[in-house]
Amino acid sequence: MKRILIINGHPDKESLCFSLAESYKKGADTNGDQCQLVHLIDLKFNPILTHGYRLVSELEPDLLKIQQDILQADHLVFVYPNWWATFPALLKGFIDRVFLPNFAFKYHEKGPFWDKLLKLKTARLIVTMDTPKWYYWLMNRNAGHNAMKIGVLEFCGIKPVKISAFAPVKSSDDLKRKKWLDEVETLGRNQK
Repeated sequence: MKRILIINGHPDKESLCFSLAESYKKGADTNGDQCQLVHLIDLKFNPILTHGYRLVSELEPDLLKIQQDILQADHLVFVYPNWWATFPALLKGFIDRVFLPNFAFKYHEKGPFWDKLLKLKTARLIVTMDTPKWYYWLMNRNAGHNAMKIGVLEFCGIKPVKISAFAPVKSSDDLKRKKWLDEVETLGRNQK
């Protein structure tokens, strides 16, 4: 049995991301996997890493719990919109507060290297965008995808990290969105 943690980083519960997260969970639930869905907007935490890494900020109970959920998960799924070529402030704040030194990674005392503390986990990014995929690749060089995949998850040892982008949302109709929801449900069913 696989343990899957789905993290929805969209602050609006009526968003397409909310529906995509539910679709992934629906697909994963058909396998009898242990699947948990968390909407970041429901968690109580300060998204600002007030002192950077200079001082340790005490983690709120919701963040302590989600750290344990991350440690127990085999597969992480992040669902979020692409805003300003990356991801929403809510998700960025969550990453800043949760993926901390000595939890997600640990720098060596001497030298530029680090230990990746979240190895043996895989991840899937489910990203909605108004920008066409070809334009995002050409003009933005997949900035948000790379930041999340390489700069956060692979930095902490999570691999492989696969990306499913759905775009453009603003010009999509109900039929297109239904197709996307079905595709994400299949991803959940196949545990990918």
